[in-house]
Amino acid sequence: MARFTTRPELAGTFGAVSTTHWIGSAVAMAILEKGGNAFDAAVASGFVLQIVEPHLNGPGGEVPIIACPVGAVAPIVICGQGTAPARATVEAMRELELEMVPGTGLLPAVVPGAFGAWLKLLADYGTMELAEVLEPAIGYAERGFPLLGRVVQSIHPVRDLFLDEWPTSAEVWLDHGDVPRPDQIWKTSAIADTYRRILQEAATGGSREARIEAARRSFYEGFVAEAIDTFYAKEELFDTTGRRNPGLLSGDDLAGWLPTQEQTLSVDFNGVEIHKTGPWGQGPVMLQQLRMLDVMGIKDMAPGSADFVHCVVECAKLAFIDRETFYGDPDFSDIPIETLLSRDYAAKRTAAITGDAAAEHIPSHLPGAAEALALITARAGSEEPQGPGGGEVTFAPLPAVEGDTVHLDIVDQWGNMVSATPSGGWLQSSPVVPGLGFSISTRAQMFWLDKGLPSTLRPGSRPRTTLTPGLVTRDGAPVIALGTPGGDQQDQWPLVVLLRHLLHGMPLQAAIDAPMFHSRHFPGSFYPREYAMNTMAIENRFPPEVIADLRARGHKVTETGPWELGRVCAVERRDGLLYAGATPRHMQGYAIAR
Repeated sequence: MARFTTRPELAGTFGAVSTTHWIGSAVAMAILEKGGNAFDAAVASGFVLQIVEPHLNGPGGEVPIIACPVGAVAPIVICGQGTAPARATVEAMRELELEMVPGTGLLPAVVPGAFGAWLKLLADYGTMELAEVLEPAIGYAERGFPLLGRVVQSIHPVRDLFLDEWPTSAEVWLDHGDVPRPDQIWKTSAIADTYRRILQEAATGGSREARIEAARRSFYEGFVAEAIDTFYAKEELFDTTGRRNPGLLSGDDLAGWLPTQEQTLSVDFNGVEIHKTGPWGQGPVMLQQLRMLDVMGIKDMAPGSADFVHCVVECAKLAFIDRETFYGDPDFSDIPIETLLSRDYAAKRTAAITGDAAAEHIPSHLPGAAEALALITARAGSEEPQGPGGGEVTFAPLPAVEGDTVHLDIVDQWGNMVSATPSGGWLQSSPVVPGLGFSISTRAQMFWLDKGLPSTLRPGSRPRTTLTPGLVTRDGAPVIALGTPGGDQQDQWPLVVLLRHLLHGMPLQAAIDAPMFHSRHFPGSFYPREYAMNTMAIENRFPPEVIADLRARGHKVTETGPWELGRVCAVERRDGLLYAGATPRHMQGYAIAR
């Protein structure tokens, strides 16, 4: 889609926006033009993306947010990743004769955290009323929006499942039993009704913050929680196990959950500081890669060379193996994150890298790492899904295009900056809750049922999500926000963009447009947690001699089409100017500065 750059010193400057859907970008810019700040715009855009990209996120999903208000000492994280239900234990899953948490249905539900996180961002850092920022989402849900072709592709393989097993989803997503057409104007009026009722129940609050808090209670303690509790308590529905299973999520789980505000984790790199979420997400894996790449001398490698690609892929293999071995909710596990992000650890870890591609999983030298990795890799990919929704449930069995969520980056005229990666509540992954019009996140599929791991299923713990916004500061001030959909590729594609931009001076848009690649060497995060040892995907726009060189080094190279990998979005504030970039891949992303 079209992308623009403008000079903020010109009259009428409001900010820069980049999102994975043109409607989301348009809504965010409209909020900025009304005088809202970046955080108001993010909330409005986030709610709209739930409506127009329902196969990638929804009102029952989750969102991690990194925000940096002007004058803040450092960026902050708002964690909108919901937790496992109180009844979601390893023992409960074992009683159902399960070795892994299913990828679809009722069992993998966690508390839907997106609504609470967006409200916290609005209350603590925004300026507008909830009714103002919800108005665009309500309008599109009520009056209709054009269905993306990929939404239709997501409905096709689950049509019969909806008709035979998930009738509440059939009511919302089928047109008299048929799959809708691409670009058909589609209404999700039940979601609009849900949001209108929340606003009505919250209208009597005193201050703006009190009204927002009343809306939060309406969702997590009121009629929304009651509807979820009733549905999950009484139904047993079909999932990837090939049989009908009950739900474990309850209204008490929602009532007991609140979004949290946390410090970011960060590392310095080439004169800037890169900020990510904690190890309950995969964000630190980018920081580990940056440390390793610095040790390996990446700044001296040409960004289109085989040396560059080989070095990035080999560091990714090590860092993502560490993700599987060590990451999880730090409230429940002792995670050696300071060690993992240290230069000394990076130097020791990269000692395993040679000029040849690593054909095996190489465990960390830290105590217990080899044993944990052996347990994980033995389990990963060991099951064969028996029902719809196997594999990475947010795009399988669609064409081979990575993507499982949405993303937005915004900077306003004052310099406030925000990056967020909403996901979950996918229309094809769990049944619609009656009366609410939306599905609930199935993120619990990222827990392991083997005990003793940092990401073992525990009641009240956060799954180790793939969602990973990014924000860059220089001398404490925010300068870049970026991220992407893409599951396990989320800390691979933006990393390459940053390297090209920070080390080689490529403009953001050029860095995003350049040919992309990623590794599939490590266990995936989505049921059934498959991986392809020593395999990498690379766009065929890379020169043939580079691809041949990589194969000669031992990489199992899968060539894709010229514009298939990556959906990176980014905004930048530099030298008094605002910039925005968005991928042209899939013709959905849109960046604009005005």
